[in-house]
Amino acid sequence: MTEHHDIIVIGAGLSGIGAACHLARRLPDADVLLLEMRGQSGGTWDLFRYPGVRSDSDMFTLGYAFAPWTAPKAIAAGDTILQYIRDTARTYGIDDRIRYHRRVVRVEWSAPDVRWTVHVDHTDTGERSTLTCDFLYGCTGYYDYTGGFAPEFPGMADFAGTVVHPQQWPADLDYAGKRVAVVGSGATAVTLVPALATQAAHVTMVQRSPTHILPLPSRDPVADAARRFLPPQAAAGLLRWKNLLVSQALFAASRRWPDRVRRMIRAEQAKILPADFRYDPDLDPDYDPWDQRLCLAADGDFFHALADGHADIVTDTVDTFTEHGLRLASGREVEVDVVVLATGLRLLPIGGIDIVVAGRPIRLRDEVTYKGAMLSDVPNFVFTVGYTNASWTLKADLVADYTCRLLRYMRRKGYTTVTPLAPPDGGAAPIIDLQSGYVLRSLDLLPQQGSRRPWRLRQNYPLDLVTLRYAPLRDEGVRFGRQGRTNSESGRSARSSASRSPRSSPRNSSDTPASARA
Repeated sequence: MTEHHDIIVIGAGLSGIGAACHLARRLPDADVLLLEMRGQSGGTWDLFRYPGVRSDSDMFTLGYAFAPWTAPKAIAAGDTILQYIRDTARTYGIDDRIRYHRRVVRVEWSAPDVRWTVHVDHTDTGERSTLTCDFLYGCTGYYDYTGGFAPEFPGMADFAGTVVHPQQWPADLDYAGKRVAVVGSGATAVTLVPALATQAAHVTMVQRSPTHILPLPSRDPVADAARRFLPPQAAAGLLRWKNLLVSQALFAASRRWPDRVRRMIRAEQAKILPADFRYDPDLDPDYDPWDQRLCLAADGDFFHALADGHADIVTDTVDTFTEHGLRLASGREVEVDVVVLATGLRLLPIGGIDIVVAGRPIRLRDEVTYKGAMLSDVPNFVFTVGYTNASWTLKADLVADYTCRLLRYMRRKGYTTVTPLAPPDGGAAPIIDLQSGYVLRSLDLLPQQGSRRPWRLRQNYPLDLVTLRYAPLRDEGVRFGRQGRTNSESGRSARSSASRSPRSSPRNSSDTPASARA
């Protein structure tokens, strides 16, 4: 028999662990299983190992609402964040529900059976197995974990040094005393430059165009005060709301008064950089703040590296690699020993999983999102995509809260299915609306959002809080059904005792191998 679960969560990173914790708290009797393609939990925070890796959002909003961040720094190092995620999983008993080396490659919805069949590749053994579930919860992030975007520059084979991508950082890479070029100008490059500069002979950031970079203290003085005078939960709530409102205000101001925000960013940079520093073109973007994601420099470390002469910026394009470094379009030669291609990510929405509903393959670009969390015409399926203008987890927590509300409602009413409907006027724009290169390269892979609620993604936490936590669950964009089971059976999955694996030790339960089902 095929092993069956109430809910399968795909991914055991920041979103997946958070989702499972919400489910454990709100639906404690639900049979929840997490499938993780890698050998460890933590997602992004386990994958990225490059020097200086850290959050680009404050941890009072990037942390979970139900597990307040207590470490001193608001802008935290990657290993600290990874430990926080794993500690949270242990606290809520989630680590015993994770099966590792399980890559979901295909999911199929059967209307007669009212369930999903989940096809899984075992990345450690090469086997394939299947599971079934009543409800699917995709927490796969939005980029390809197997590799980042790395353009093939001419002459790379001639380069005598080392070329690396931050997403596959070698543990044994020795850059001490060497000349390093970081190609790129996004958040990863802004983090790498000062971290590398502490040991490298010199670091040069080679960028096609500059980025808006805001210096920000890694410790929040308001947080330090709140923790001294308020109970932990009250302090956490205050700090979460303070920081999310500040970030929302900055985003709104960037849209309404972009020139003022640009001057504010310049003024903060000027507090660190020498008076004669040349901002144009190296720190003078040709787009408005938040047309692309705003980068943060914790404690201004990026600008300190520039001011101290340990790093510099070259605004140009790479023409070719040479034996000793890079030749730029201007003809300038940059001689280096190590080249870091901080050239971005490759998007892979919903983990690249093939989704089939009643025999019909689903193409994401043809579907419209409902409340930024479900896909039109795809039953019993929720996915997480965080905010682009605020901390990822703010949206992930809301989606998890909404999912728990939805499942509890379906139990009470005896519903077995929930299916979002496409808006009458179709899609209006991609779900991710940034102008960043990694987004523009992948527009054909992204589902659409509608022109109005409940299909419009608003990138606004207070408004989404009302929609996802407090608004009625029934509206014009969704249909509930009771097909396939009696009302008494719909609260929990009907399954034989032989086909159900014990919740107490899900990691020890083996999936049903394809070879055994022949």
